[in-house]
Amino acid sequence: MNHQSYRSGYADSHALVVGIDAYRHVGPLAHAANDAQGVADALTANGFPPGNVQLLLDGAATRAAIMTAFMRFAGPAALGPDDRLLVFFAGHGHTLTGRRGETGFLVPADGAIEDASTLIRWDELTRNSELMGAKHVLFLMDACYGGLAVSRKSLPPGTSRLLNDMTRRYSRQVLASGKPNEVVADGGGVRPGHSLFTAHLLNGLDGAAATAEGVITAQGLMAYVYDKVGSDPFSGQTPHYGSIDGDGDFVFQPQLLTEAEGEKDPSPLMIQIPTPDRAISLSAESGAEKLKRLLPDRASRILLEEFVNEQLRVTIAALNDERFSAQPGNGDPEFEQRLKAYEQIIRPLQDTVILLAKWAEPEQVRLLEHIFARLAEADRANSGVIRWIALSWYPLFNLMYVGGIAALSTSRFDTLKACLLTPVTASYRSLSGRNPVILPVTYALVEIGDAFKKIPGYERRYTPRSDYLFNNLQPILEDQLFLGRRYEELFNAFEVMLALTFADVRAPGERVWGPPGRFAWERSGEASYSDIVRDLAADGTAWAALKSGFFEGKLERFQELSEGYKETISKSGWL
Repeated sequence: MNHQSYRSGYADSHALVVGIDAYRHVGPLAHAANDAQGVADALTANGFPPGNVQLLLDGAATRAAIMTAFMRFAGPAALGPDDRLLVFFAGHGHTLTGRRGETGFLVPADGAIEDASTLIRWDELTRNSELMGAKHVLFLMDACYGGLAVSRKSLPPGTSRLLNDMTRRYSRQVLASGKPNEVVADGGGVRPGHSLFTAHLLNGLDGAAATAEGVITAQGLMAYVYDKVGSDPFSGQTPHYGSIDGDGDFVFQPQLLTEAEGEKDPSPLMIQIPTPDRAISLSAESGAEKLKRLLPDRASRILLEEFVNEQLRVTIAALNDERFSAQPGNGDPEFEQRLKAYEQIIRPLQDTVILLAKWAEPEQVRLLEHIFARLAEADRANSGVIRWIALSWYPLFNLMYVGGIAALSTSRFDTLKACLLTPVTASYRSLSGRNPVILPVTYALVEIGDAFKKIPGYERRYTPRSDYLFNNLQPILEDQLFLGRRYEELFNAFEVMLALTFADVRAPGERVWGPPGRFAWERSGEASYSDIVRDLAADGTAWAALKSGFFEGKLERFQELSEGYKETISKSGWL
């Protein structure tokens, strides 16, 4: 047992991330390399320095390369005692049975199932982790194999003092996607382009596995992934998880830890740490649950309006916090920090907008209009750094997306209209007076589109703002709407509607233009855009969007705009 004394939090963070689709001697996989890239991006988003995240993909992930990369963490000088190390592997697993039971193996890119010497014995990794000085090592394995010897320890609810205590204790933990003789679902995930296991893992890292205080621990992540993968109707997997050694816990946001030694009354800091033996549960009715109860009850219309107004009051007050000052800050790092802070503030309102956009009765649509109008007309700085002034519109832009996608999921063009065309009295730059909400919001976000390239993982994206939202919003919409593979289709359709609606309501005489999204540059290119346009207006003059007032109620206007927009983005080199 390790008895070394550790500090709260972490001094440094390291990761080895491996993903193999292309094997020399074994059948290929479809999404393992993309899974690894997604995990690497998620780790940098959770505070791992990009230079400390080593990524081995496909042919580069040979047995020798993996073991060399892993063993460089061994020895007293390689990792500090207060460091953390995460190891992720996505690829084939294999199990052999001997006299003492099963032994699990990972299959490297040059591995051959019939030759065990070319494989990586699982317990070779766990035994060698004892040679590593880091207090916390977490193994995340998207592969099925046997031979895992783990224990599960139930943690009591704790305050931040207890949470800090967990980071002062030694731990070696593991989560594997499946047990022997189970087939890992490669490509059946809720995120396009990811396996089922890694899709839920990424959702958990993006916040779905967090406690109410926003803390994600390995215990909580394992509980979340176990519950989601094990209960998925398309899953044949049962994740295996637990502790190999120690009783500490790997924490993904150490910056949220607070020293609490001087607390006289720790109860305000009580943090429920989810354990792998139960799924994450809410101790009280959540906002989304309350809204689901109020929406269908006509007798609760006053309570429903009070609920929405209270959410708005809390949200607007938080958005007026001094941390969102328009005065100069520390540049690119602060951009992402503000982005995440905005997202945290609007999180309850996202669920409200999603549920209203899908389920609101016609007389309740005005609540959606009220949300967008109040947020658009809230006080904003009119002088200072342009980037911060423009970014202050991001919460509305984000809500437009979740509401718009939810509306399109059931062809609710009346609620889509509320998300895009609600009249608001707001000004931005040269725009003033009363305009559809889409105008100030989109003008602002277009102005800072390149700033999204400063976010790790989006530096080389053609449409970084669109790609960021695509990845960020998927788990939020999935939790409420269970869209599965439809998500990408609906996201692209919404962005086309956003672009064409923006082009429609701009000042007369201006060229046909709207913000290009992912649809404008995907490999399918022009065909993809044309297909979306065709599918949107498949009902012709009976299209519900026209009846709701989009495009002046005329199919000819939509066709004129869609052709003009196609020409615009073609000339720009997108299609």
